[in-house]
Amino acid sequence: MESALTARDRVGVQDFVLLENYTSEVAFIENLRKRFKENLIYTYIGSVLVSMNPYKDLEIYTKQHMERYRGVNFYEVSPHIYAVADNAYRSMRTERRDQCILISGESGAGKTEASKKVLQYYAITCPASEHVQTVKDRLLQSNPVLEAFGNAKTLRNDNSSRFGKYMDIQFDFKGAPVGGHIINYLLEKSRVVHQSHGERNFHIFYQLIEGGEEDLLRRLGLEKNPQQYQYLVKGNCPKVSSINDRNDWKIVRKALSIIGFTDDELLNIIASVLHLGNVQYGGEDSGSAYITTETQIKYLARLLGVDGTVLKEALTHKKIIAKGEELMSPLNQEQAASARDALSKAIYGRTFTWLVNKINDSLAFKNASVIGLLDIYGFEVFQNNSFEQFCINYCNEKLQQLFIELTLKSEQEEYEAEGITWEPVQYFNNKIICDLVEEKFKGIISILDEECLRPGDASDITFLEKLEDTVGGHAHFLTHKLADGKTRKVMGREEFRLIHYAGEVNYNVNGFLDKNNDLLFRNLKEVREQKKQKKTKICKYNISGLKSTQFKNSLAKLMEILMSKEPSYVRCIKPNDAKQAGRFDEVLIRHQVKYLGLMENLRVRRAGFAYRRRYETFLQRYKSLCPDTWPNWDGRLVDGVSTLVKHLGYKPEEYKLGRTKIFIRFPKTLFATEDALEVRKHSLGMSYSQKTKYRKMRQSAIKIQAWWRGILACRKAKRRREAANTIRRFIKGFIYRHQPRCPENEYFLDYVRYSFLMKLHRSLPKTVLDKSWPTPPPALVEASEQLRKLCMQNMVWKYCKNINPEWKHQQKMVASEIFKDKKDNYPQSVPKLFVDTRLRISVSSLSDGMFVLHVTCEDNKQKGDVVLQCEHVIETLTKVAICADKMNSININQGRSVVDTKLLFFLSLNQNFVYEISILY
Repeated sequence: MESALTARDRVGVQDFVLLENYTSEVAFIENLRKRFKENLIYTYIGSVLVSMNPYKDLEIYTKQHMERYRGVNFYEVSPHIYAVADNAYRSMRTERRDQCILISGESGAGKTEASKKVLQYYAITCPASEHVQTVKDRLLQSNPVLEAFGNAKTLRNDNSSRFGKYMDIQFDFKGAPVGGHIINYLLEKSRVVHQSHGERNFHIFYQLIEGGEEDLLRRLGLEKNPQQYQYLVKGNCPKVSSINDRNDWKIVRKALSIIGFTDDELLNIIASVLHLGNVQYGGEDSGSAYITTETQIKYLARLLGVDGTVLKEALTHKKIIAKGEELMSPLNQEQAASARDALSKAIYGRTFTWLVNKINDSLAFKNASVIGLLDIYGFEVFQNNSFEQFCINYCNEKLQQLFIELTLKSEQEEYEAEGITWEPVQYFNNKIICDLVEEKFKGIISILDEECLRPGDASDITFLEKLEDTVGGHAHFLTHKLADGKTRKVMGREEFRLIHYAGEVNYNVNGFLDKNNDLLFRNLKEVREQKKQKKTKICKYNISGLKSTQFKNSLAKLMEILMSKEPSYVRCIKPNDAKQAGRFDEVLIRHQVKYLGLMENLRVRRAGFAYRRRYETFLQRYKSLCPDTWPNWDGRLVDGVSTLVKHLGYKPEEYKLGRTKIFIRFPKTLFATEDALEVRKHSLGMSYSQKTKYRKMRQSAIKIQAWWRGILACRKAKRRREAANTIRRFIKGFIYRHQPRCPENEYFLDYVRYSFLMKLHRSLPKTVLDKSWPTPPPALVEASEQLRKLCMQNMVWKYCKNINPEWKHQQKMVASEIFKDKKDNYPQSVPKLFVDTRLRISVSSLSDGMFVLHVTCEDNKQKGDVVLQCEHVIETLTKVAICADKMNSININQGRSVVDTKLLFFLSLNQNFVYEISILY
């Protein structure tokens, strides 16, 4: 925020607290003008946000803007509705205390848009899941539904909220929006039956007629022409250029389906109100009224689910109970029309309440942190102020009282926390006005209720007279009778004046009693119970109690809700009545500044110190102005700030040092410091491009570092998760290790097998004489035995295949030891190399078991063949052929056998060798 002070002469200050002449309304409005001219529609008064309606689209609500304000300190960025929303959200998360945002202002000042922006900010920036997304959608879609049923075109605003709304947005422990709850106040039901010239009824009526499908309108008995309905023509404004009723109808239908409404149930009621408005009366000679539009009664009976005859009688008669006996008294035309309008208002009011409850049911969630949104009328002063303005201004009086109390409390708590002496603030305490309105037995509301309930001919005039008798001596109350001659010229005889915190307002008492009674004849309340018990609940009216008392009680509950939360404030101002962009109507704005109590807010906030910042923030920004603190300060922060301000020449009365913050009393002190910093920047050569380049490089480095740290953390977390899962599976498998293979033990058994095989791989026997073998696990006993046999066979095979000349020389040595000097033909064998075998085999092709073993001899005359017979000749020959490596040397003679007797001697010499090989194999 401090960086914008250098341009303060052109764009003003971002915080009114920094106005040098803070008591001047002219300076206040001039600062608003400068900022509005530059499209800077937001300005602070401390933590209060002042918002000007620009009447045009500004590119300051994009997702990029949301990210700019997300998680950032309130004063580090320029004023914005997102800053208020984010500050409330972070306070809720960090301090674990419920928050509320109070949005107030005149009709057309942008209250509804401000609340929408807050909801959109939370919908985009908060954590989300599938369920959370559904809740977000319902929260957002509740807006077009409530606008359709609660907003209308007025002279001041084409989309004016005609009710007050308090909405709780509920968040879970993760900070995600998971629910909501809405409370509505002061719906302007009178608009249903009457609109001033240039105004319209509630949007939903026009949306239904303009956008409804032909089949739907036919079923509801409606025509596609708003001029056909008495409740829609009184303002003579069926069409508005800025409103597209057809498109809005599509949006509302979609929103209703998302929230969970069924069309039939709701639209029947809306259509019935239009049909009620078209019920017309004639007069009999006796003066009694009768209905001349039977068609409307048929539609009403079908749509409301009531008996047509009973409804017709209820609209032309009233039930009187005299001495315990019920009598039906006929109504004249004027009374009947009033009864009809009262029923229409009651139906619509009850429907609106039911609608809000239905939305609440779709958003219900328990045990959540809360951020509340209050969107309610601002202070209203018209040419003719009636009961509605009295209630609205009473509400604003209470809100002002709450604001002053909470602001002073917050200021005092901060001073005490920082160890700075609290200086009492002189301010106007409007409790005296609140008591004048709400005090028991002698407040204005109590007097109004008493006059409504007392027997006899009570009227608005008798109510005014009783006010004069009871509170006539109050300093903030005045009537024509009690006023001096000068004041009587500007006051009507049927008016009383209240001097509110925001100024004087004259209220006309005409209609006070009727509006407070909110009268509905008994037989109209009982219509539903007469005949069709099963019909829609909306048609059942159990209306009791006086409206002012109900509102007072509701307002008391609202004050309790707000007092239990940490408040934030948004004050909305409209720049002109013509809804033109760029037009600044100073007279209108001064009027709103007064009635919003902005000057009083500023005076309370500036009563002590204009500026306060934490030591680290202040020192970081201004340390270059002092040689002792530049470029870095290594000591305590408070000592660094003390050194800095002494170097800058601050006087003792200009500042105070708290425990964690510096407090600067005068804006000029801060301005001088900021101007010195601007000069210092140039002397240090800190050009904009260099700063930008450095920031980009630093941000890039931070992003890369953060990304890599994230990668390493993810990898480490993944390894930990995998290790934990492995340990869990291993332990579970160990527990089930004796069970048959199943999902619980398969990992453990596979690991045991793997471990055994790896151990076996490292310790296999090296020779055929090595009989060692690892002990297998129970599940691998059979497989281990098979592996052992295969291993031995493999070693023998390799042993036989890998006989090399060296081994053959070893055979010569063995032969020498056996046959030298013992066998006559031994010398002839010495020079000859031994071969693997000289064996051949012959067998006939017949079915006999005879075969012959041949040994090749140099002397063909000598015969040494052996003739053998075996029952398993095929198996025997195969085994011998494999052992002698003579698979291709078997001679199969067709039908004959050759026997060589020489082979017998060779066989007798080699029988031990053959026998040994067979055993090994």
